Amino acid sequence: MSENSTYEWAAGAATGIGSMPGGDAREAARTVTGSLETFPYLPELPARGPGADMIGRTIGMLVEVYGHVEPSGWRISDRPGRDTRRARAWLGEDLDALEEFTQGYEGPLKVSAVGPWTLATALETRNGEAALRDPGACRDLAASLAEGLHGHLAEVRRRVPGARVVLQLDEPSLTAVLQGRVKTASGYRTHRAVDRAVVEGALRDLVGVAEGGPVVVHSCAPEVPFGLLRRAGVTGISFDFSLLTEREEEAIGEAVEGGTALFAGVVPGVDGRLSDPAGSVMGVRTLWRRLGLTPGTLSESVVITPSCGLAVASPAYARSALAHCVRAARSLADNPE
Repeated sequence: MSENSTYEWAAGAATGIGSMPGGDAREAARTVTGSLETFPYLPELPARGPGADMIGRTIGMLVEVYGHVEPSGWRISDRPGRDTRRARAWLGEDLDALEEFTQGYEGPLKVSAVGPWTLATALETRNGEAALRDPGACRDLAASLAEGLHGHLAEVRRRVPGARVVLQLDEPSLTAVLQGRVKTASGYRTHRAVDRAVVEGALRDLVGVAEGGPVVVHSCAPEVPFGLLRRAGVTGISFDFSLLTEREEEAIGEAVEGGTALFAGVVPGVDGRLSDPAGSVMGVRTLWRRLGLTPGTLSESVVITPSCGLAVASPAYARSALAHCVRAARSLADNPE
């Protein structure tokens, strides 16, 4: 750990979110480890097809819960079929590539999985409705995910023994779950909102799987529930900075003062012209001043990332975006005010 940081990563850090373009695991691992030398991550390559997407990858991690692909999406199976086996094989291929390009690496290394509530909205039960509809199914999924993640984290630590593993839970559907906005299979109704205490408790249990290691929750949706996530015990909250409104500012200030790190998505995840690095983090500096937070804590409390995954970006832009995050984070550290 850096002398200038209370987290597992150094002050002035930058990292990615999860997905990368293309289908070559070695090329993705080479890009991520080369661009993000001090905070790499295990890439997802959804262009390969079902099983390589974030839902499929996580289903491949589950213990005694299996899935297969229907026209409507992923559905629970009785046994591991072709789709589950393919998801597991691709994860193994991704881990092989990461291991190859992290020989001798010592430092933070981020891996990601879909969180229990987004998983419950995306995985259908046998009747075609989201598992979210059934509280028992939600509990079973969360328990299976916890067991699967325990094994996955152990495997990553075995392959990259010098790594300090950071677990990211992807929860883009979390706000919709809390607000009762997840549509039923018919599309005419929505599932009932899940009690906030139940949501918080399930996330807290998943935080415990890391056994004291850092856990970051990522959502690229509007209205991220900063307060709930802070109470659930997460180390950091990852979000699209452009979607923030004044309503979230008080909760953000409380989170930072309580020791929660912010993974600020300030670099677009789709091809476009990149501003200068200092311009990319200007909004972060402005927010810090408006909240009355100490400038000296800025680069320690904030990690710079793309706004979301880079799956739809061109390979050239994905490389440029990750390198830009590193330069923007350095700008923040050099000039926090």
